[in-house]
Amino acid sequence: MAVKTITIDLEAYDALARRKRPGQSFSDVIKERFVGGGTGRDLLEVVARFALDEDALAAAETQVRARKRHRARAPRL
Repeated sequence: MAVKTITIDLEAYDALARRKRPGQSFSDVIKERFVGGGTGRDLLEVVARFALDEDALAAAETQVRARKRHRARAPRL
């Protein structure tokens, strides 16, 4: 595979590094964002890696219940 060397500033590098997951290359991060749309299979792969522990689920449920008690109201015009 052919490669090219590019120069990016530190802000761009930090943005890429924040999006990079373990086992992913910077090329993978760039291609995810800029090369074509994802497929259903891509979505299934992401969903398969995604898991919430019991604490995270409980925190989400607490937020949902709080929003039900204090619903946002539309402004009066």
